[in-house]
Amino acid sequence: MSETLNALRALSAAEEFFDFFALTYNPAVLQVNRLHILKRFNQYLRSSTPTVIELPAEAQFPHCRALLLRAYEDFIRSTPAQEKVFKVFQDADGSHVGLDQLRSSLPSRKES
Repeated sequence: MSETLNALRALSAAEEFFDFFALTYNPAVLQVNRLHILKRFNQYLRSSTPTVIELPAEAQFPHCRALLLRAYEDFIRSTPAQEKVFKVFQDADGSHVGLDQLRSSLPSRKES
């Protein structure tokens, strides 16, 4: 496995991804949209042709960097409700999603 892919496996916070790829970002945008951006980045990684693992090792870093930047830019130009990355937004079809609706979509917790 390449150095880039090994490094990606060790990252968890959105800021770590942006720091790793030396991408500048607006902290307010990242704070609000972090999960959406990382989910979209994952979608772009999975759907890119050729896939990241098919690329030569030296091409993987710039390819991943460009995809993360693309995912970030999606949420600068748009909103999570418009982008519909997560199922709850897809099901809501652009309408307002309330906290009670989000809670009801979660699996129930068993009492211990």
